[in-house]
Amino acid sequence: MIFEGFKSEVGEWLQGTGPDSDLVISSRVRLARNLANSPFTSVANEDQSRKVADRIGVALDRLGSGLPLQVYPLENRPVVERQVLVERHLVSHELATGEGPRLVGFDETESFSVMGNEEDHLRLQVMKSGNQLDQAWEQMCPLERALEEELQFAFHSKYGYLTACPTNVGTGLRASVMLHLPALVITGQIEQVTSAATKIHLAVRGLFGEGTEAQGDFFQISNQRTLGLTEEQILDNIASVLPRIIEYERKLREELLERRRERIEDRIGRAYGILSHAHVMTSKEALEHLSLVRLGVTMGLLDGVSMTQVNRMFLHSQPGHLQCLQGEPLSSDDRDRKRADLLRGILGDSAG
Repeated sequence: MIFEGFKSEVGEWLQGTGPDSDLVISSRVRLARNLANSPFTSVANEDQSRKVADRIGVALDRLGSGLPLQVYPLENRPVVERQVLVERHLVSHELATGEGPRLVGFDETESFSVMGNEEDHLRLQVMKSGNQLDQAWEQMCPLERALEEELQFAFHSKYGYLTACPTNVGTGLRASVMLHLPALVITGQIEQVTSAATKIHLAVRGLFGEGTEAQGDFFQISNQRTLGLTEEQILDNIASVLPRIIEYERKLREELLERRRERIEDRIGRAYGILSHAHVMTSKEALEHLSLVRLGVTMGLLDGVSMTQVNRMFLHSQPGHLQCLQGEPLSSDDRDRKRADLLRGILGDSAG
């Protein structure tokens, strides 16, 4: 395995630090870029894709000490290793399951990630823990400039940066925040929020982005439009709605404590009890119970459990990480048993 450090650490997006980190898990900015005079990934042959991957690899090496990235080719990596990268939000599901020459580069803290030969030739990503979209964008700009010095990007004077998907044309910027909104879900208000976000051209997706369902009360909110907007306008659009969502969630949490304290404490206690004693646990079950335990920790209703432990359980109970920890592929049933063992062990450590 090349990811030994992943067995004990969590990445930047799960550090549990930064502003509003009780609700805002992470902030992310991503840029889509393509190399000029090279066919898009979807129509390139293997030789053309190899040349693009090689050029990207050389450009990443030249970043040097300014931003040292570990660069790995993905086409021959085991499925488990690629799944671990998805779970850590370092690569997309499309890159992990794609074919042909492709690569990923990321830094030691997992704040920066560069994907080669995904839907576009380049996907540049910066992630920050908590509510820090502006800071993520500030860190993205020098990375993008440094790579543009090495690689000529496909650009049109009228349409902006050219991308494989028309919805990314223009700035190529996707900005998103990952939110934990259990009070909105418990009170049945989440549909109202997602509907309002859609009306102002924001997309609401699940834990691992496009095409994934919301599990464990985790939601990603991102821009849908890139063409005709500046980067600042895209960021401002999300910034205009995010404080209202945060305020609404906080208000509902307070109301739950005032009006339904016994019931919410019971739900949190039951979730903690199941995680502490179950011997078989599916991934979906674990996320649902961990969501309630996380709520209990942030509301001060659970003693002896830290956010660090919650984040570790959240990440290491994912299928790829479980198999990475075991050092071998596991069947679905074996994963459910090992997941329960892992969760009991972590909570047992906290109890001791």
